[in-house]
Amino acid sequence: MTILATAADTHALGQALGRRLRPGDLLILSGSLGAGKTTLTKGIAQGMGVRGLVTSPTFVIARVHRPADPAGTPLIHVDAYRLGGAVELDDLDLDTDLTTAAVVVEWGEGVAEQLAEDHLLVELTRLPDDRRTVELTATGPQWSARIGDLLAGSYGSG
Repeated sequence: MTILATAADTHALGQALGRRLRPGDLLILSGSLGAGKTTLTKGIAQGMGVRGLVTSPTFVIARVHRPADPAGTPLIHVDAYRLGGAVELDDLDLDTDLTTAAVVVEWGEGVAEQLAEDHLLVELTRLPDDRRTVELTATGPQWSARIGDLLAGSYGSG
């Protein structure tokens, strides 16, 4: 577990994750309201070099963010909070999108794991003093091999 002392630390972790993403990657973000899921996703988008403003897709459910570089990887940002479960998530056809894009699912724990055998669970917890903790859990051999350097990263200041 790592302490993220500021929103800038959460954003920096997102950038570090974003620089590592490629088509087929699935990140599942878990945490209560205000834990930093959207701040993390904004950092991911910046690390990936996607265009446009990144906001929580709560009411539209999913947004596609195109890379500034045509050779880059698109980011699909999903908010599963309002979905009724795995069936409604399946209706979005995200498994098809995973062949060409990286997918980040906020509120996806317990429903999005079915999308890919390899995925990274990012659990954010907001502490009473407004710092956050982050825990990364890799499922599958691809993520397990790729997060070692993140766990020792310099994105956190606590």
